[in-house]
Amino acid sequence: MTGLSTKSKSKHFVIIGNGIAGVTCARHLRKADQNCQITIISGESKYFFSRTALMYIYMGQMKYEHTKPYEDWFWEKNNINLIQAWVSEVDTDNKQLIFSDKTIFDYDVLIIASGSKPNKFGWKGENLNGVQGLYSLQDLELMEQQTHGISKAVVVGGGLIGVEMAEMLASRKIPVTFLVRERNFWDNILPMEEAKLINRHLLEHHIDLRLATELDEIIGDENGAVKAVKIDSGETIACQFVGLTVGVSPNVDFLKGTAIELGRGVKIDGYFRTNIADIYAIGDCAEFLEAPAPDRKNIEQVWYTGRMQGETLAYNLTQAKPVKYQPGIWFNSAKFFDIEYQTYGFVPPAWGKEFESFYWEDQGGKTAIRFLYYKSNQQISGVNAMGWRLRHEYFDNAIQKGFQLEKVISELGKASFNAEFYQPFHQEVLQQYNTQFGKSIKQSKQSFLQKLIGSRL
Repeated sequence: MTGLSTKSKSKHFVIIGNGIAGVTCARHLRKADQNCQITIISGESKYFFSRTALMYIYMGQMKYEHTKPYEDWFWEKNNINLIQAWVSEVDTDNKQLIFSDKTIFDYDVLIIASGSKPNKFGWKGENLNGVQGLYSLQDLELMEQQTHGISKAVVVGGGLIGVEMAEMLASRKIPVTFLVRERNFWDNILPMEEAKLINRHLLEHHIDLRLATELDEIIGDENGAVKAVKIDSGETIACQFVGLTVGVSPNVDFLKGTAIELGRGVKIDGYFRTNIADIYAIGDCAEFLEAPAPDRKNIEQVWYTGRMQGETLAYNLTQAKPVKYQPGIWFNSAKFFDIEYQTYGFVPPAWGKEFESFYWEDQGGKTAIRFLYYKSNQQISGVNAMGWRLRHEYFDNAIQKGFQLEKVISELGKASFNAEFYQPFHQEVLQQYNTQFGKSIKQSKQSFLQKLIGSRL
């Protein structure tokens, strides 16, 4: 990898992509340097918007303008130039971008933050009308058109985008068949109990959940539109829309044939440097040569890691002494219809003999918490929560400092971030732990506010 660029206030920083990684980088570049030029280029939209809010536009709970974290005047006020265009080529020798309309645009420092694209796996019929993924604003607009007036939909792929699409369709009373190739929903990520909890929840929301089922082909009609899918059992399911939600891949096709080294994504070192001087990559499209931590992946397509990468790169480009990217304790969150999910640290779907697990689930089957901890010293390695909001700062601190399980169990009242009128589940967890292990652990003292909240339930 090449050395970091020499800092200069006269440089023109050009960012391809206006997602969370690119926009965060632009904002922090401007905070650190009031004189540099900054341009953000995106063909998807002129203004930054919250990608995770796309589903709520479709469901009628938000409008597009509600998804923009900043007013339109913010960018001009902060002297950040916005260009809505698609980049089709990068000329690394001449430091130029070529747009799809053949316009040529110069850069001094290029930051590639081009995000992801939905996966396709060569299924017969995957390019028919009515078949699509869901990632971009254009995908949302297409879905609006293609689901208007339909009577049946099929969603393929048991990940987070798949369950979001199922909820979107269900909100319009469109019957959904959900094809999941795993034995349980997202069981390549979730342990068995959590995966089965979500199975039940999807069925309760009238989703036709087909587990251990794979798509064989998509069948079209005489007009080139989808009319059915065929699954691996041989069954044919009639439908007018097929959502392909089998993951995403780095959006780097426009870089093929350039001197920029690619793998699945743009290959970078721990400082986001590519093999070409003055070219960096961050966010979903970036692929670390070495994973940034032992329990992390080379490509991490998560909102908060994109934000961290954008901020770190901006620091490195404007300060004398660069820092290596350090992602910290793993965190992710999602929503399965009305069940919220949070995970902190290391909780894989299966674990080795060096770990033990404590799992609690409420009688209604809507709320659960799991602690994974080291057998040797009882220190927690991670936690999963379903239907239970936890305080990020508590578990980030607990895992970093190696809190033992019993300390965390006793302090769950402090760690809970549930709203005022939620049931105080931490008391039930403590009771089950004591019963299961023959202990007499007591609840740690709560704050006056926590006691007041508990007294109202």
